[in-house]
Amino acid sequence: MADSKEDIRIGTIVNGGEGKDPANYIGQILKHGFESFQLSFWQKTGKIDWQEQAEKITASLGDSGAVINALGCFGNPLDTEEIDKETLKAWEDCIDNAHLFGASIVAGFTGRLRGKSIPDSIPRFKEVFGELTKRAEDKGVKIAFENCDMGGDWESGDWNIAHNPTAWNMMFDAVQSDSIGLEWEPCHQMVSLIDPIEQLRDWVSKIFHVHGKDATIKWDVVRKFGVHGPNVFAQHRTPGFGDTNWTDVISILREGGFKGSIDIEGWHDPVYKDDLEMTGQVHALNYLKQCRGGYYIPNPT
Repeated sequence: MADSKEDIRIGTIVNGGEGKDPANYIGQILKHGFESFQLSFWQKTGKIDWQEQAEKITASLGDSGAVINALGCFGNPLDTEEIDKETLKAWEDCIDNAHLFGASIVAGFTGRLRGKSIPDSIPRFKEVFGELTKRAEDKGVKIAFENCDMGGDWESGDWNIAHNPTAWNMMFDAVQSDSIGLEWEPCHQMVSLIDPIEQLRDWVSKIFHVHGKDATIKWDVVRKFGVHGPNVFAQHRTPGFGDTNWTDVISILREGGFKGSIDIEGWHDPVYKDDLEMTGQVHALNYLKQCRGGYYIPNPT
């Protein structure tokens, strides 16, 4: 795969946090055919030796042709607690060091002012990501915002404002740059009962990175009990086990000019978990490759 011409790669997410060994993890799963990886950090990057980690991961990738397409920073960089300050520093670290891995995208939560509404958080978003966007532009990096609500809503939350298209309009109006966009997946929109296919057509030009995660909506539960009771009305699923037509997703991405990675976000499926985690991820990998049309085949000359 060293000379791969795939314009949409299929990969997975790897934990790059302090004390983890992402190079070893990648080395173990690379044989299954993953074409890209997102290196992910939760709230902080800590005392990582970026150069050393990049060298180890590069060695692990070898001549496979697989790439590190994105770094991920997931925390709250907008509020002012000590951990939030560490998250803001982690965003800066990821932007500054993405080039060591050949990555062109840094993705994550926007953060929000805890307990405040999305409109209340926009001025702080403009302040923080106005500066981070300039930093990213200087480094040739794009910023992509994950679309998970993390249990928040319009009026309140702890982690992220970028989970609703109305919020996206407000964000992209506050910080106007071609270097900021979305890290999109259908799952988080489906659990809000949003049609992901219609949304994707509207927003495809702003999508820089895609997470491979799906959902199953239990419409019988929704019709009987709604979405605020104790009954589970939606399940996060690994692609290939949920409700989304990923052939349509990838076709719309292609039509919109998307060239990048769909990286599987595992560790959420209620069935393919524990000892079946990698079974589910590799099924998703092969399923998404088929939805992509299989492997790239050059036309005859």
